[in-house]
Amino acid sequence: MTSSEDEDATDAALFQEPEGYFQPENPATYTEHTLLSGQALRLRLVGHNPLWGHLLWNAGQVISEYLQLHAEELVVEKDVLELGAGAGLPSLVCGILGARKVVVTDYPDPDLILNLNHNITTCAPLFPASESSSTVSATGYLWGASPVPLLSHLGPPPRTTPSPGFDLLILADLLFNHSEHRALLFTLTSTLRHTSSARALVFFTPYRPWLLDKDLAFLELCREEGLVVRKLGDWVREKVMFEQDRGDELLRRTVFGYEICWIGEDTGGDGKAKDGQERLS
Repeated sequence: MTSSEDEDATDAALFQEPEGYFQPENPATYTEHTLLSGQALRLRLVGHNPLWGHLLWNAGQVISEYLQLHAEELVVEKDVLELGAGAGLPSLVCGILGARKVVVTDYPDPDLILNLNHNITTCAPLFPASESSSTVSATGYLWGASPVPLLSHLGPPPRTTPSPGFDLLILADLLFNHSEHRALLFTLTSTLRHTSSARALVFFTPYRPWLLDKDLAFLELCREEGLVVRKLGDWVREKVMFEQDRGDELLRRTVFGYEICWIGEDTGGDGKAKDGQERLS
């Protein structure tokens, strides 16, 4: 071997990663969620993901149950958009319940979107629409970006509701991302149809209880934007999601639910719902 070959071999060895340097990717996992009807959905979760898409979050499960209880009002023959969907449970439930169109989104990470499409394909036989494969579609989306790609999934609005947009927006466990609240609000106001019946459901758990006020700041931003914010309820889960976390355990087990809508004929000029509930609780 020449000296030049010796040098090349030395350089190759110098820049070669040691054995075990690259850790194998975490494989996908599976979980089951049982609908109120007793039907079990088997969902695939991505391997460990920095965007937290590898978990089935409490708010997503609670909001899915809420949608089943209020399907006629919120879901049937409605256009639905979910933001930050993870495994997409609420969107899949909407497809099963008879939504007209569901657009399920998350950060445009290939693994996340591929996984959403996998879950859509798995659940498609349960969608009642004749063209079930097109009822629910997944796409990557950054909050605060142009809403045009999202709205392009919709057909022409019904004559009775000429405003473009979605009848229902789903935001489940997104408020912990405080720096993105304004971007999230922009997307909400750009995609929620301007009718009194359109709703955005915002459900979340304060996994960091000492930052609850910062979570709730998103609702205050909505109020400043002229939107009506009404508390729907609290749901206490049996267990916390993260055993090792600190802070009030009851808060970490509680899902808070709010609905956000435009001021319309079902609200008063002071921004309170006519049933007297405050916009913020």
